[in-house]
Amino acid sequence: MKKINFYENKNVISRRVRYFRNLRKISQEQLVARLQVMNINIDQQGISRIENNTRIVTDYELACLCRALGVTVEEMLADFYEEYPE
Repeated sequence: MKKINFYENKNVISRRVRYFRNLRKISQEQLVARLQVMNINIDQQGISRIENNTRIVTDYELACLCRALGVTVEEMLADFYEEYPE
């Protein structure tokens, strides 16, 4: 099976997910509940793995994470854009 990494990263939003979740005082379990309402099948361990950069995030998960945390995609990807400018 091919491993998908981007410079040793499984995703580019790990720090931002944790940052926005903590900023809004939302637990991982509360974030899971918000995502499950949007039909995203993820558990607390999945959120932990995203935040620890050991799990890939799909495009629809990114969109739903942004909605659940009340941020734009651009805000969620800010670290990526800063580290890899045009």
